[in-house]
Amino acid sequence: MIKTRTLSVAVAALLSAAPLSLFSESKNIAASKGINLLEQTSQTFTQIAKKAMPATVFIKVQQQISEQAPQLRQQIPNELFSDEFFRRFFGAPQTQQQPQPQQLANGSGFLVSADGYIVTNYHVIKEAGQITVVLNDGREFTAAISGTDPRTDLAVIKINETELPYLTFGNSDQLEIGEWVVAIGTPFALEASLTVGVVSAKGRQDLGITSLEDFIQTDAAINPGNSGGPLLDLSGNVVGVNTAIISRSGGYMGIGFSIPSRMVQHVIDQIINSGTVQRAYLGIILQPIDKDLADALGLEQAQGILVSEVMKDSPASKGGLLQGDVIVQYNQNSAKNVSKLRNEIAMMSPGDELSLKVLRNNRPIQLKIGLGGQTEVEVVSAETVQKMGLEVESITPDLAAKLNIPADLQGVVITSVKPGSPAQAAGLRPTFLITGVAMNWNEPKRVTNSDEFNQALKEAGNRKHVILIVRHQNYQRYYTMKIN
Repeated sequence: MIKTRTLSVAVAALLSAAPLSLFSESKNIAASKGINLLEQTSQTFTQIAKKAMPATVFIKVQQQISEQAPQLRQQIPNELFSDEFFRRFFGAPQTQQQPQPQQLANGSGFLVSADGYIVTNYHVIKEAGQITVVLNDGREFTAAISGTDPRTDLAVIKINETELPYLTFGNSDQLEIGEWVVAIGTPFALEASLTVGVVSAKGRQDLGITSLEDFIQTDAAINPGNSGGPLLDLSGNVVGVNTAIISRSGGYMGIGFSIPSRMVQHVIDQIINSGTVQRAYLGIILQPIDKDLADALGLEQAQGILVSEVMKDSPASKGGLLQGDVIVQYNQNSAKNVSKLRNEIAMMSPGDELSLKVLRNNRPIQLKIGLGGQTEVEVVSAETVQKMGLEVESITPDLAAKLNIPADLQGVVITSVKPGSPAQAAGLRPTFLITGVAMNWNEPKRVTNSDEFNQALKEAGNRKHVILIVRHQNYQRYYTMKIN
């Protein structure tokens, strides 16, 4: 009886202990698998660092800054002080200009070829007097600018060295929201640093950061000095160029933006091959359609993009597109967003064909338009002039004689002002002479011909207003127009 009871107790003990043992073993296996997974993830980041950090560079920029005393003289080009009008208007002294001290700025970049081509942001090297590139191994080189593209905030610089480590591009279109990404740069002038995060969103537009926007949003920490550094996928390929952050403090707050690699490659390939960027040109001004506009146009729903204006002699005009047409589809893609359509056209090349489906008087029409090509200056200035409602010409001897313009005056003549335009509202009239363009009251830029006028408008970029310095008869005035 005692033996039987002892055996029963032993069996019961074994049975009660078995589940605990199995649970403990399962827990240990799970913990071991978790540790292994973390170790694998850590090793992935380590491999990315080993691959990308040697190809990531620190960029030091020396900027020339004029030392101006009076408040109104800040940021005025020195050459304008030779003009009597500008001297009196801005209170410039009759003395020699002050010496120009150097201001230091810095950012990041990364090598894209073994022979020294480096991608960075345009705003990093925008006003550079001298650019110094510091490699990850400590070597320093003086760099030259190969080309820039302010509309995407991209630039390519080059150092004279060979057999350098470099990065390759991945496909940003294949990125998924939630996917791991790695940002590398030199924040606060520190040596190359790595941060990790995920893709928070794609296709961020209308942020007012650049003219052409299609940003990847990430929560990988990006701080001042990270600008121009690479955003990488888990294979160590570049999927973006870190460009901007949203911050109330000036530091990282979990929202950073990177230019997608698809856009980057399109720009830098052209810069490296030709030194300039040429984009396809359609020649229209677009407007989103809201419910009220849809009702006014008799549309069944608020869809598509309205063609509010077609530029004279543009590819759009030659291809049959009319003011008032509603674009509902382009190249088999639904037309829902003005910025998206503008970006897609900008990513095409001159000579490419654009397929459009438009509604004209609520009837669908198919159009095929051969895209033209213009320089960046021509595209931006044409859009700006169109928004203002102006047509201008350079002064010729015949035109100067016809309009009684003194021989010593230079600029561009207004030949036409569109009724109801901002130019007409501002008081501009044909025969007025534009002698300068100002970004604001403190930044006048003299123009002597159409090329300089176009360049000045290009530099105005996405500013909400443009200021024209205009002479008529014996008077010179500033005219302000809202264009964006």
